[in-house]
Amino acid sequence: MNFDKTEEFSKDFKRLSRKYKSLADDLLEFKKVVSKFLLGTDKHFVVLIAKETVKIIKGFLFCRYLKGSSLRIIYAYCENKHRVEFIQLYFKGGKENEDHNRIKNYLCNFK
Repeated sequence: MNFDKTEEFSKDFKRLSRKYKSLADDLLEFKKVVSKFLLGTDKHFVVLIAKETVKIIKGFLFCRYLKGSSLRIIYAYCENKHRVEFIQLYFKGGKENEDHNRIKNYLCNFK
């Protein structure tokens, strides 16, 4: 399984990792889960957009630093390339929903 991240995701990750010190390890654990269950395992994952070649999924990223709370992560699963690309990372307390414009821009630039 190949993992990539958008430039915006990298900025989100850098900003949040300053505040939540366990975030790098938590993302590694999340990658292990996604490698086994590409579309998620249960109610903690929702397919937002399902197209023929790509699916946009929102999931919970458990953060040990938050002790019970979790972050939200938006990622794209490209079926034909067997690749996962991270699009957005945010804390639910700081932002109510995902950035729909960012998802639209990703889909417009999707190759």
